[in-house]
Amino acid sequence: MLRFLTTSGDNTESVDIAIVGGGPAGLALACALSSSQAIRESLKITLIEGGDLSKVRTWQGHGDIYSNRVSSITNASRQFLEDINVWEKVESERTTPIEEMQVWDGISDARIVFAANELSSVSSQPIQEMARLTENLNLQRALLQCLEAYPGVSLLDKTKVDAINQMDNGWPVLSLANGRKIQTRLLVGADGFNSPVRSFANISSFGWSYDTQAIVATLSHIPRITTEYQGPNTTAYQRFLKTGPIAFLPLSPTASSLVWSTTPSLAKVLLQSETGVLAAMINAAFRLPYISLDYLQDAILQSHSQGTPLTTPAILDEIRWREKSHGIDIQSAHSSCQPVDELVGIPPAEADLLPPLVLSIQEGTAASFPVRFNHAEAYIGEGEGARTALLGDAAHTVHPLAGQGLNLGLADAQSLARCIETAVLRGGDIGSYTALMPYPQERYFENHKIMAVTDKLHKIYRSDLGPVVWARTVGVEVLNELLPLKAAMMFQAGAQSTNNHFSKDMSAFKLLTLGVEFASSGMDLAKSLLKNLGGAANSVFQYSNKLK
Repeated sequence: MLRFLTTSGDNTESVDIAIVGGGPAGLALACALSSSQAIRESLKITLIEGGDLSKVRTWQGHGDIYSNRVSSITNASRQFLEDINVWEKVESERTTPIEEMQVWDGISDARIVFAANELSSVSSQPIQEMARLTENLNLQRALLQCLEAYPGVSLLDKTKVDAINQMDNGWPVLSLANGRKIQTRLLVGADGFNSPVRSFANISSFGWSYDTQAIVATLSHIPRITTEYQGPNTTAYQRFLKTGPIAFLPLSPTASSLVWSTTPSLAKVLLQSETGVLAAMINAAFRLPYISLDYLQDAILQSHSQGTPLTTPAILDEIRWREKSHGIDIQSAHSSCQPVDELVGIPPAEADLLPPLVLSIQEGTAASFPVRFNHAEAYIGEGEGARTALLGDAAHTVHPLAGQGLNLGLADAQSLARCIETAVLRGGDIGSYTALMPYPQERYFENHKIMAVTDKLHKIYRSDLGPVVWARTVGVEVLNELLPLKAAMMFQAGAQSTNNHFSKDMSAFKLLTLGVEFASSGMDLAKSLLKNLGGAANSVFQYSNKLK
């Protein structure tokens, strides 16, 4: 069982490692540290969390009802969780494989498809899936169950950190809300975006808040029945709209998770509307041409500002009229108004290109959160903030469009645990700057690459300027034909586990080189076409400079 710290007494307790934050990243670090025999036998670890973790420990999933807080666990992250004996405790029945991703432009409809079976041709082992989708509570409960097997970790939950100071010996000391004080050789901040540990370490951060709010919800929809005409609900769909991307992520044959990044004003109005209006707009957002979708969004905003919100029947009537004006057959897969009683049997043509039609929003799951970009200037502290390390959201916050936030935090935990274990095995001081330095050397640039790519994608796809739309359309269509480059992107995003290496005839270097050669050819073609566009090309470059 977990060893809980007592909440009485005035003496300052000394520990080797204090982890502030009991979210997935903090719990994963505690599990990774505890899985090391060298660390178990020599270090005393304490994890401090302000929330009540007993609610996580006793969580139980119920049928086809899912939490709106879900994450995509990449194969690389899953391998790490298996290595520290956590994945076996995750309730597998409440996880769903992502075997394919369909991503397309909301204006030009240029599409790129990422499929797990494509990776097998450049890998030494078959790859069945790119990731697993699961509720965060399912993972957190498994992490807590794992810690129960390691009595060396003390867990102090329902306790907030009031202050952090530095002892004369340079050790950080935590003053807790219950009056207890804990001094530690190494203080780890896994305490989120507004990290007190980062503030104590005097580590500044850079970033910005996007003019974007992310709507999340759990969707109930028509079942995806596996037949020769249609695959199971194991495909993730994402459409890039002018207001931001909308993503449809599979949870079960009849349930999926929504992440819709849009303007704060539209997010507020959609959440205030009838749930039927939100469901109808989700279906339309994946199907309607962007001109009509823009009109509907403006109509919803205007109706709320006038105090006469659109009802579900009214929005459905408007969608039907607009689909008819675009020549969309009500029986086609591209119609969001198909009669429910006809959504059985053989699916219409191109049904696999679009997510299942949403029938309703699961009660209490529709919510929103602000979208930010934030990266700490450093991951370890110096001077008065020495003996500190940051991981997860305390170190970086990324746009959710790539679904990489949790995976970056798990990779941080894996790297920091390995760094600490190395210091222990060498008899070093685990809190010293020298001992901790390999951690940021391994993780900082890796994290920043993912963050920079998602930021640029968000900005590029917010534009409806003709030359920009043309340039990104050409890029997507060319990339979709380049399997080596697509594979390199998927491997970089964690689709390959750490135990699954490239085949000898397709090394990582050769794969990337081949991808760059093809990309260069595509760029040469794009440049020659741009020369013929004259002034349009100049507009692209000017607009790109504005995005920087």
